[in-house]
Amino acid sequence: MTPVALGFRASRGGALVVGVTLDGNEPRLALSTILSTAAEGDRLAFEPYHMAFEMAQGASEVSPKARAAVAEGRRRQEALAAEGLHEIIRRLEGEGRHPSVAALLVNRAGWMTDLLQYSLFDPSHPPVAEGLAVRDALRSAIGRCGLELIEMDEKSLPESASLKLGLSPGELEARLKALGGGAKPWRKEHKLACLAAWLAATATR
Repeated sequence: MTPVALGFRASRGGALVVGVTLDGNEPRLALSTILSTAAEGDRLAFEPYHMAFEMAQGASEVSPKARAAVAEGRRRQEALAAEGLHEIIRRLEGEGRHPSVAALLVNRAGWMTDLLQYSLFDPSHPPVAEGLAVRDALRSAIGRCGLELIEMDEKSLPESASLKLGLSPGELEARLKALGGGAKPWRKEHKLACLAAWLAATATR
């Protein structure tokens, strides 16, 4: 089977997943899809920290009810992430491709040790916590599916990729645009997930 690297960019409700194979040194797009971490209409899985913020109603302490709600929402996220990733792997293997490595885009938010407490401080905080929770669900799914995990800083990725791949920023952007020529949509976030997968494929070949 042809090895495939998967790139993941998380957001509230799920992640973009882009698969890349290498033909010699040339990247080829193998997949561009969405992995959901919340079923339609399941607000608890979609935005558990927004719900906890509403439940707190300005309180500085986290209630047991809010903590239990967030725990259940995140449990659902992890279950759906694992189920969705298993389906992606089955789909690719049916096409003669074997996913072996996952590149997860992250940011510098590792200092947050209690997302629930953080979410109560300000209404602008829950959106940040939602993205971090989805990343954790993806980490769990990737581990359960037996894929190697590589984490890449999203902000510095274009610069570091330009250096590692020996391409100018303009050349790199043109290559990414061409890679997604047949994929709709193909926005900035898709290109970032694709670039993460491309680098992972190169690093593990």
